[in-house]
Amino acid sequence: MLISIPARSDNYIWLYARENLPAIVIDLPETSNLFAFLNQNQIAIEAVLLTHNHDDHVAGVAEFKYHYPEVPVWGSIECANCANKGVTRIIDEGEIRTANYRIQVIPSGGHTANYVSYLVEGHLFCGDTLFSAGCGRVFTGDYAQMYDSLQRLGRLPDETLICCGHEYTLSNLAFAETVLADKSAVRNQIEIVHRQRAEDKPSLPTTLGLEKKINPFLQAENLDEFIRLRQAKDRF
Repeated sequence: MLISIPARSDNYIWLYARENLPAIVIDLPETSNLFAFLNQNQIAIEAVLLTHNHDDHVAGVAEFKYHYPEVPVWGSIECANCANKGVTRIIDEGEIRTANYRIQVIPSGGHTANYVSYLVEGHLFCGDTLFSAGCGRVFTGDYAQMYDSLQRLGRLPDETLICCGHEYTLSNLAFAETVLADKSAVRNQIEIVHRQRAEDKPSLPTTLGLEKKINPFLQAENLDEFIRLRQAKDRF
């Protein structure tokens, strides 16, 4: 089971579970839609994973911990400093082993300094580092760190499912169409995503193989090109 639960204006809370097993929750911008889904479907939670400390990804943690105090909340050191919104278990890289899952923790800094992504059975939960046809803003100013993070994620298998934290796909594709030499894949994806959104369906997850065709930031051949693209997107 892979479920994207809409939150706020354009966030997603992700749930992942194998059949008949408790689920993993990735990021908690809020809890109302999540709690409704859990109650309606009688789903147990095994762990919460936080990608970074921005409020639109952790604002619901305190409320979640109040209702599910026994569920561990994992995240990097930056999430430990969020008062009641923080983690109960800190990890910056390596592997998380829960009762039913082995989760690879991938350092993905750049959007924030101690950012982490999570790879679970071919599903990459990357929050605001990698978007469909885009990437997150470099709030740290460390473009080299962000470029290295995207290169690291780009080495995963092409069939990896990319589960991003926001529904930014159409705006990202509009930018990609202006900068990529080969626009055919981008234009085809624009048509697909327009149909999905018209039916109120998410454009996610995507696959890494598709992203290599439509995402200019994964195609950047060096740091200078990445900086040029990222700054152009900031002005777009």
